[in-house]
Amino acid sequence: MRFLDRLERRFGRYAIKGLMTYIVIGNLAVFIFNYLMPSLNIIPKLALIPSYVLKGQVWRLITYIFIPPPSNIIFIFFALYFYYIIGNSLENLWGSFKLNIYYLVGMIGTTIAALLTGYSDATHLNLSLFLAFAYLFPNYEVLLFFIIPVKMKYLAWLNWAFIAFRVIFGTFAQKIIAIVSVINFLLFFGPDIINRIKNRRNVYVNRKNFYRQIEEGRKANDQYR
Repeated sequence: MRFLDRLERRFGRYAIKGLMTYIVIGNLAVFIFNYLMPSLNIIPKLALIPSYVLKGQVWRLITYIFIPPPSNIIFIFFALYFYYIIGNSLENLWGSFKLNIYYLVGMIGTTIAALLTGYSDATHLNLSLFLAFAYLFPNYEVLLFFIIPVKMKYLAWLNWAFIAFRVIFGTFAQKIIAIVSVINFLLFFGPDIINRIKNRRNVYVNRKNFYRQIEEGRKANDQYR
């Protein structure tokens, strides 16, 4: 994070404040236009289609993030509300600049994977925000479908299972997208995860040595009796 801190001091003023608010509004607008006026065929015009990008339709490198996940009208409002809560919570914790970088790294990875495979999907990109939030606030409860209280850590495990399923059973393109979409998470949290694993291992080794020393001391005492 020190590198990010240096970048923030230099370029922080250029960060987009309320990034996820804009993304959610864009998703909602596209959903409404597509729902009310399907003849506009708006989603294919925004999708990240590499062949069209190479022909000069460079806006697709950005507009694909405004394509809402395929779902019914009830679920879409829940999903976008979820994105809004998570995105703004991360921005309040990190600041606008770090959230921008986190999302930008995910976009770059997703875009490169799409250009290499010909397949684009922003679903994993938005879910990477959820993974970050769940890692930072594992016991935070949300109302699933506005009814069922569920802790974030359990939803995160389902998310990781979904990603693993894509990696194991998906097409080559889906594998690449799923892996690349969590690069931002690994860049931000990978060092901390590694340190936690090392600390747990050290605790396990120290505890094992402690009990071994106690056992050796007990045996030594028994010999002198």
